[in-house]
Amino acid sequence: MPVKVTLDAALARRGMTGKQLAEKMGLSETQLSLFRSGKVRGIRFATLAKMCAVLECKPAELLDYDADPSDLALKD
Repeated sequence: MPVKVTLDAALARRGMTGKQLAEKMGLSETQLSLFRSGKVRGIRFATLAKMCAVLECKPAELLDYDADPSDLALKD
């Protein structure tokens, strides 16, 4: 999938661990780990907003996209 989770880089820039982020968000480390590894198929906007609020960033700092022409053929 061309959408990549770049949360680890955002955490590193802030000197924060995943455990610290999970605690501040009220999220389990397991849930955060699944997102970090890209093993989830989606994320609620409310969860993304909370993550951005804690990290003081925009969603673009947590996700990246590598264009792939085959994405146009994907069905929702």
